[in-house]
Amino acid sequence: MSRKYFGTDGVRGKVGTFPITPSFAMKLGWAAGTVLASTGTKEVLIGKDTRISGYMLESAMEAGFSAAGVNVALVGPMPTPAVAYLSSTFRADAGVVISASHNPFYDNGIKFFSNDGTKLTDAQELEIERLLDKALNENAMDCAESATLGKARRIDDAAGRYIEFCKGTFPKHLSLHDLKIVVDSANGAAYHIAPNVYSELGAQIISINDKPDGLNINENCGATQLDSLQAAVLEHKADLGIALDGDADRVMFVDGKGEVVDGDEILFILAQEAKATEELEGGVVGTLMSNLGLELALKELDIPFKRAKVGDRYVVEQLKATGWNLGGEGSGHILSLNHASTGDGIVASLQVLKALLESGVSLAELKSDMTKLPQLLINVKLRADNADEIIASEGVQAAVKDAEGVLAENGRVLLRKSGTEPLIRVMVESTDLDMTKAQAEYIAEAVRKAG
Repeated sequence: MSRKYFGTDGVRGKVGTFPITPSFAMKLGWAAGTVLASTGTKEVLIGKDTRISGYMLESAMEAGFSAAGVNVALVGPMPTPAVAYLSSTFRADAGVVISASHNPFYDNGIKFFSNDGTKLTDAQELEIERLLDKALNENAMDCAESATLGKARRIDDAAGRYIEFCKGTFPKHLSLHDLKIVVDSANGAAYHIAPNVYSELGAQIISINDKPDGLNINENCGATQLDSLQAAVLEHKADLGIALDGDADRVMFVDGKGEVVDGDEILFILAQEAKATEELEGGVVGTLMSNLGLELALKELDIPFKRAKVGDRYVVEQLKATGWNLGGEGSGHILSLNHASTGDGIVASLQVLKALLESGVSLAELKSDMTKLPQLLINVKLRADNADEIIASEGVQAAVKDAEGVLAENGRVLLRKSGTEPLIRVMVESTDLDMTKAQAEYIAEAVRKAG
């Protein structure tokens, strides 16, 4: 959706890699503020997740924007999609999210939104990078005159506003009062929001991983680690479980049997419901990583399917290019542009609950018309930031060619570098589990040797 600056050891963007320090964040705030102010921006809204470094980066960015003559509205811990929504609600000219999403607490990142919840223009992003580079390398940072420095204010009712927005995407004639739901907030930005949304719509809620301490965000919990949610659903005999990630832009489900319902299955459920209610516009956009079972199940429903590059911003671009309204990723990034301008885990979950209630069947039954093909993803860690070189190497390319020969028309291979970590992701998918495992490990070993 927007340009990000993030990393394990630093903040990564096209400008390079830098330590995550108050100085960097302040200079980034100044560069962004200077560019935005030149186009009439008077105020930006800043939200963050619950990781401990958010306090430091929030204050530093506030100082940078103030130095550029831009006012700042602070909303505290808030989901990424909430910042996109609230930037418009509070008439801010842009939004900033300080979050590394599903990454561990020691990472952090910075993302920018325009006031309509979409990315900044390419020209704005390039100018921000130019000024940031100048501030970092030449220590050149002009400060506004004292009389024109930006001011800061804290918004106290932001959470309540966003809760009401989420509830507003759920049909008024439906209620969750017959459902017992376990909610896993990943000790992240939605810990004080998600349980309230579902309970205010009538559900009986068991809330877990909702006590952030700055260090436990995404730690063995949330949308990337579903073991604790599965155990809680079975322990409490709940109808289902909902897991968000650290900044609540992705969602995963666990059904009443304790089985995972991932993003591909969520997309199928939503497409099936939208098709039945004539709310689907065109087709569905997935990614290169989307399970082939999703594509085949949608074909059975006569629903067109397109694949975008991995990443929610590419899914959005494809949706806008086609005029469609539904897309997402297996990881749980779900885009329902009829309801939100960006990926929103809570809003997406409410659409699944709507489909559940309208159908009158269990979540397990709701996904049963889609059969996932065996798919294995192996993340190979790198010693250096040289993923492109490794992927293009002779040994890796030969391994890929060999695997594709074995799979023939019964499967596919995908290699890609991670956008957030020093990893190469090896994905193999086929009709046979043993063949899938063997070929994935064969390619992964080639990547390890090349690295």
